[in-house]
Amino acid sequence: MEVLMAAGVPNRREGGVAAIIYNYGRELQDRGHTVSYLFYNDLMSEKEVSGRFRDLRFAWRLARHIRQNGEKYSVVNLHAPSGLFYGPLRRLFAARRGPAYVMTLHGLEERRIHVMSREVRKGRAWHYSLPNRIWQYLYHMPRYFACIKSADYAHCYSRDVWTMLQLDYGLDSDRVAYIPNGVGERFFLKRSYQDRKILRLLYAGTWLDQRGIFYIREALTALNRNYHNWRFTIAGAGVPAQQLREFFGDSLSDQILVEPVVQADRMPELYAKHDVLLFPSLMEGLPSVLLEAMASGMAVITTETCGMPDMVENGFNGLLVPPADSAAIESAILHLCESEELGERLGRAAQESMRRYTWQRSAARLEAVLSAAANTRPCA
Repeated sequence: MEVLMAAGVPNRREGGVAAIIYNYGRELQDRGHTVSYLFYNDLMSEKEVSGRFRDLRFAWRLARHIRQNGEKYSVVNLHAPSGLFYGPLRRLFAARRGPAYVMTLHGLEERRIHVMSREVRKGRAWHYSLPNRIWQYLYHMPRYFACIKSADYAHCYSRDVWTMLQLDYGLDSDRVAYIPNGVGERFFLKRSYQDRKILRLLYAGTWLDQRGIFYIREALTALNRNYHNWRFTIAGAGVPAQQLREFFGDSLSDQILVEPVVQADRMPELYAKHDVLLFPSLMEGLPSVLLEAMASGMAVITTETCGMPDMVENGFNGLLVPPADSAAIESAILHLCESEELGERLGRAAQESMRRYTWQRSAARLEAVLSAAANTRPCA
């Protein structure tokens, strides 16, 4: 097959959606297929990439590129909402359909609306005022709806998205594939669990309100009243260190460490220096940081929502807490503070669990979806 993989994100091999695409593409190429890639930078100028409606501009140019070069591709794999124009246009001009369209969906906009509407009532949503909510319904939701409904096949990373695509969007079960991502071999570390002096907690990723950061602050503040033998590192947050320290306040200043930027090749080293990944996100798809941390042998504390329960079995290979529950987060951290044995047991089980999630296995399953799309009569 000749496959085009595209997403409205910067072209960065080291992390994020682009890294996921390149991992899949590499494995597909190893299996004998030709893979091409398109990202923001390939179809837009630097000025256009920074514009407000960059996703619309990218989706339109992507559709035009595919229509003009359709004979080059057997199938296109477009990460939502990048298929906004190509999918509907392909159905509208049935006589000149173009290559089959497989849509990849990372997470649910419906969950964003539900979660952030609740958080804004608590005063814990930075960018979800009434105008933001209206914009979500009028702009974001229609784009995803068009991408989903016009796809020939769909691919997603978590079971909740897999279920919603069938029940809410009416996609047939044989055209929707749940395929969790893989994790690279470089993350599987030899970890020593002995002689821990303090519990080293890690948060890695962009510092967003939807990531449960207010509940982290509450949990650590409560924990620190009675237990001080821990440190919390925030890595790659994308905000100044001083802003993070102000967020946590003076009472926690001695416990908080900040690494503003961590290069992709240093991520295994970062995981090796910490004992526990603390990632109580309120909404996600399937976060790569979770898979990588588990592969490194870390114990993980995360929320029982989105793609996290697909990977984590509470008490076996990690600890699951309810979303938006600071007391549960505090309790989970305290259990790991008090028991080195628990951290080791969870970490070893986590690493063993991740052995099943290779990029080769994930790509083989995606290959089957792409092949089915390329060889099946498109949906009417």
